[in-house]
Amino acid sequence: MKKIIIAFIVSAIFLVNADDSFAQGDAASVAATVSKMQAWNSTAWENFFNTFNNTDAGTNAPHVKAMYELDAYLHAASLDKSLKNKAVATLVKGLSQLKNVSEKNILVRSYLLERLGYLGSDKAVHTLSNYIEVTGCTDVATMSLATIGSKKSLAALEAALVKATSSTKPAIEAAIKHAKSVLPSLQAVALTPAKAVHPAQRLLDLQDQMEMAKSPTAQKNIIIEAGKVNKLGALMFAAKFLETAALQSDAAIVVAKLALANPDFKGPMVRPVLQRALALLKGEDSAILASKLAYHIKAMPYDYGFENLFNGTDLSGWKGLVANPIARSKMSAQQLQDAQAKADASIKSDWVVKDGLLVFTGHGDNLCTQKQYGDFELFVDWKITEKGDAGIYLRGTPQVQIWDTSRREVGAQVGSGGLYNNQKNQRNPLVVADNKIGSWNTFHIIMRGAVVTVYLNGILVTDKVVLENYWDRTLPIFIKEQIELQAHGTYVAYRNIYIRELPSNSPTVLSDFEKQQGFKMLFDGTNLDNWVGNKAGYLLQDGAIMVNPKSAGGGNLYTKEQYSDFEYRFEFQLTPGANNGLGIRTPLEGDAAYVGMELQILDNDAEIYKNLKPYQYHGSIYGVVPARRGYLRPIGEWNEEVVVVKGTRVKVILNGETITDADIKEASISGTMDHNEHPGLKRTTGHIGFLGHGDVVRFRNIRVLPL
Repeated sequence: MKKIIIAFIVSAIFLVNADDSFAQGDAASVAATVSKMQAWNSTAWENFFNTFNNTDAGTNAPHVKAMYELDAYLHAASLDKSLKNKAVATLVKGLSQLKNVSEKNILVRSYLLERLGYLGSDKAVHTLSNYIEVTGCTDVATMSLATIGSKKSLAALEAALVKATSSTKPAIEAAIKHAKSVLPSLQAVALTPAKAVHPAQRLLDLQDQMEMAKSPTAQKNIIIEAGKVNKLGALMFAAKFLETAALQSDAAIVVAKLALANPDFKGPMVRPVLQRALALLKGEDSAILASKLAYHIKAMPYDYGFENLFNGTDLSGWKGLVANPIARSKMSAQQLQDAQAKADASIKSDWVVKDGLLVFTGHGDNLCTQKQYGDFELFVDWKITEKGDAGIYLRGTPQVQIWDTSRREVGAQVGSGGLYNNQKNQRNPLVVADNKIGSWNTFHIIMRGAVVTVYLNGILVTDKVVLENYWDRTLPIFIKEQIELQAHGTYVAYRNIYIRELPSNSPTVLSDFEKQQGFKMLFDGTNLDNWVGNKAGYLLQDGAIMVNPKSAGGGNLYTKEQYSDFEYRFEFQLTPGANNGLGIRTPLEGDAAYVGMELQILDNDAEIYKNLKPYQYHGSIYGVVPARRGYLRPIGEWNEEVVVVKGTRVKVILNGETITDADIKEASISGTMDHNEHPGLKRTTGHIGFLGHGDVVRFRNIRVLPL
C-alpha cells in the first residue's frame, strides 16, 4: 500500500469518528453498516449514488452522510485485496450516474475520482485517464493517477501528456513529477498498519497536493480534507486562503470548526485568524457556528498562546548568533551590543526568505530568536537536501538533530529528532521517522524544565529525555534562553514555525516581604481548597481561576474563612465586555451587592457599558461610592489590585493608583447613590468572593492579610 493510501485509511477512520448521525455510534454499528454495503447488489448501489443528488441545506456540498458511509466502505475494501477491485468497479459505476455537468456534480466527481486514486488499484487507471480532459476534473484525475504510483498509472500520465491541451498540460506535468518523486520511498512503506501515517503526515501531504492543484474545486477539496486533520497546522493552513475569494468560505468554516474543537489553539497569531473567519461566516446555515465562534473569541485566553516565529516575508523576530550562553553572560553590555550588531549584519546573506520559506544558504552561523523561552511547545516544518545536516537548539543548547539518514559514516541511520549532543542521557531517536530527502518533515517539540519530547511527522522519537548542558556539563540546562536554527554548512529550509510558552507547574508563592507581614496564600494556581460556593462555575486553567464559560453565569466563589478587617491582593485579566465583582464582608446567601458589599470588576471601555452610572464602573462600591477611571490596563493584560478594608473605610488600589478611598458610613448617611437599601454596609465580617455575571474573567496570585 502506498503512503498516501495509508493516509486515506487514517482519514477514513477520522470520518467514521466525526459524523454526528452515522459515526458517533460504536464500532459495531459502523461495522454493521459496512457489512451491509458489501452485500448490496447493483440496484442498491444505484440508489445509493442517487443520494449524492441531495445536498446539504443551502450548499452545493454532496450529501455528507453518504460520503461518510462510502469512506467507511472504501476503508474496509482497501484492507482486503479481494474487495479492492470490486470497490473500484463500484466507484466507476457511480461516476457513470453523474451525467449533468453542474457545480454540485463536479464536486461529487472530484470526490469519487480522488477515492479511486486512494484505493491504489490499476483497475482505476483507464477511468481516471478518461477524466483528464473533462472540465473541472483535470487536477483531481491527474493527482489520483499520481497517487496510484504504479507503472501503469505513470504510463497513462505520460500518454496523456503527448496529446494534452494547453490547459491540461501543466497539471499532467506536475502529476508526473510528483509520481516519479514519491515512487522510490513508497517501497519502504508498510502495507497494513493505518497508524503508519499520522495526521501530521497527512497535513504535509495535503500541502504538497495544494502546490499541484490548479482548479478552485481541487483546492477547495484539499482545504476540506485539511479540516479533518485535528492539528494547529491545519488551522493555519486553511487560514492562508481566507483572502482567496473562491476558497474563503470553506476556509472560514474549517478554521472555525478546528478552533472550537481545540481550546489550545489560541494566541496572538490565532486570534486575528478567527476574527477574519468570523467575518466570512455568512448565511443562515452558518449562524450557529458564527455565534459559537464569536463567544469563543471573546472568552479565549490571552496567555500561553501560539505566536508565529516566521512571518514568511522577512527575518523579523530573529537575530544573528553571538557566542554561546555562558560566553554571552560574561560580556559587558557594550561588548554584547557590538557583537550583536555584527552578527545581525552577517545573517542577511546567510539566511534568506524565498517563496515564503526561511532558507539557510549553506554558509554562515545559526539564526536565533530575539526572545528567550523557558518551557515551550514548538511546531516547525523542515526540509534538507542530500547529505544535509542541521538541528534545532533548545534554550541556546544543541540540539534536536536533523540529517540525511543515508550518512551512515556519521551514524545518521538512526534518524532525526534525537538529542545528538547528550552523553549520559538518551541521544538517539526511538525510531526512524524521516521522510525521503527533498520532502517536508515536521517537528513537534515540547520542553518542560530540562525534559524534551519530540515528535517527527507525528511519530514519537524522543520521549521525555533530559537535555544536557553542552556548554558546561556540570551545570543544568539554562532556565530561559533563545531558540536557534543551526547552520551546519548545508541547505535547509523551514516554514510554519509556531511556538507557545507553557505555564509553570510550580505553585505561586508569597514574597519574602509578604511572609514577614503575615499574608496567607488563598490561591497558588494549583487548587481551590480555600474556597467554597459554586466551584463548578470556576475552572483551574494555566495557574489561574477562570469563570467557567459553560456554567450558568459562573455564580459566586467565596473564601472558606470570614474576614473582618483585611488587605486583599489579587491579579485579574478581563476579556472584552467582561463583568464580575468582588464581594466583601458578605454572607454565603443573598445578593452580595446588598447583603454585603460588591466592588465592581468591569471592562470600563466596552461599548455596552458607556451609559452606566458612575457607581457601576470598575473599583466602585456598587451603588454607594464611584471609583476613579482610566487605570485599567488593556484587555488581555493582567491588572494588580489591592483592597484594604478597615472598620468603615474601604480603599481600592488598581495598578498602583488609588481609585476608591471612602468611609462607607459617611457615604451612605444621606442614603446611597442608587437609592436602594444596602444592609451589608453595616456588616463587620463576612466572606470575600468573586461574583460571576456570565463573562470570562481570570484571577491569580490571591493572598490576604487579616488586620
